[in-house]
Amino acid sequence: MASNVALLYQGNKINTASPAELTLMLYEGAIKFCNKALLAMENRDILKTNENIKKAERIITELNATLDMKYPVAKDFENVYTLIHKLLFQANIKKDPETLEKALGYIREMRDTWKEVMRRNNIYVR
Repeated sequence: MASNVALLYQGNKINTASPAELTLMLYEGAIKFCNKALLAMENRDILKTNENIKKAERIITELNATLDMKYPVAKDFENVYTLIHKLLFQANIKKDPETLEKALGYIREMRDTWKEVMRRNNIYVR
């Protein structure tokens, strides 16, 4: 019962979120999956490591695909997303926590930058 309520709440949160809030949720999701992958690496769980890095990769791919290239800054975002994706891929192939930590650092920087953009534009997270 409690998990059904949580799923309903999460669904409502996503369905009512602004595009800016959805972008923030994607960053948070990528961070969560990288952290899960790091934990799986520590536990030598190759399948869970792969599964969670792949989820983070899909999020970064989605963020990249939704860029509006009519804005000059979009090219900068594309370059960072390409770098993050490359690092995630390498971390997954090598099962290298240092490379994954590097990717995670870039994702956190992007998230923090996005939060600042939201703050400056008076976009509040519900």
